[in-house]
Amino acid sequence: MLKPGVVWALGTMSGTSLDGVDAALLKTDGETIHEFGNTAYRPYTAEERDTLRAALGRWPGEAGVEAAAEVVETAHAAVMSPLAAGAGLAGFHGQTLAHDPRGRGTHQAGDGAVLAEILQVPVVWDFRSTDVALGGQGAPLAPFYHFACARLIGATKPVAFLNLGGVGNLTWLDPSAPAPDAPGACLAFDTGPANAPIDDLLRHRLGLTRDEGGALARKGRVDEAIIERLQGQGYFRKVPPKSLDRQDFHWLLDAVADLSDADAAATLAAAAATSVVLGAEHFPAPVTRILAAGGGRHNPVLMEMIAAGMDCPVEPVEGVGLDGDMLEAQAFAHLAVRVARGLPTSCPGTTGVAAAVGGGRISRPGPSE
Repeated sequence: MLKPGVVWALGTMSGTSLDGVDAALLKTDGETIHEFGNTAYRPYTAEERDTLRAALGRWPGEAGVEAAAEVVETAHAAVMSPLAAGAGLAGFHGQTLAHDPRGRGTHQAGDGAVLAEILQVPVVWDFRSTDVALGGQGAPLAPFYHFACARLIGATKPVAFLNLGGVGNLTWLDPSAPAPDAPGACLAFDTGPANAPIDDLLRHRLGLTRDEGGALARKGRVDEAIIERLQGQGYFRKVPPKSLDRQDFHWLLDAVADLSDADAAATLAAAAATSVVLGAEHFPAPVTRILAAGGGRHNPVLMEMIAAGMDCPVEPVEGVGLDGDMLEAQAFAHLAVRVARGLPTSCPGTTGVAAAVGGGRISRPGPSE
């Protein structure tokens, strides 16, 4: 177990958008953020993205999974190596290929033991499996870091963090609570589709990776019938905590198949925004602001749509001095320290697990030759 005190930790994240790997150094004791360090980003190549996409929805031992894991390990080693010398340990999330917490479990490709040998630092990984095994959703896992961020920015009243990745998720939190796992401190859940359907649409139709600046959606008209169908989905009525797989709302792409490029992009952006607005109805108490991270905050059309449905300001986390591109990578640095210290990483309010639990495995490097 890691000794008490402050340590530099290296965290990584490869999200459901499949764009690449974020890496960030964070100085923390697992409870308080003391300093932000260097960051790095390594995009996946088009060929690597294709390999990962081919393995989506698959489980260990199935076709394409081994190749996907090799891509994940190679990309992570490349982006982590220049930063690892300054870290006492690393947090490696891996690439989620399948997530079925009430069925087969959760599957993140990539072996932390391989990276521990390459980097020659202890690597904390497989963050989600223990939570799922104990009845939790295994996601989201960033809320305990969001709690630390709320304390860092001096928040005293309830605030929400919104991550707009491939899938959207919200964390409602009360920073006046004594700890993130205290009763009533955090409520977290996946909201619904975010960037994934939009990115997939642009890739299939135009060979682009994203709707840059929301330019295409800005020209389009929302198909309200599709949004009404979305609102009727049972997921939105489920009481959180709750989580999703990247493919759970894949039907949206079929729904917009006959729309023009612009109308399809506008409709998918409206679907993402509607999911967030419906999610906010589950907040235990009103929030003073919603702070957005993830790639979707760069889409002004999406952000405007979300803001139109809220009774409080919706703004990028940069407005309070945080890095919205690196927030999740920093979160897994923070969580790695918590795992190494035996602190919980999830609780009933964040994943629905029966009691606060610490997840993750720790792989240590062998003697370097």
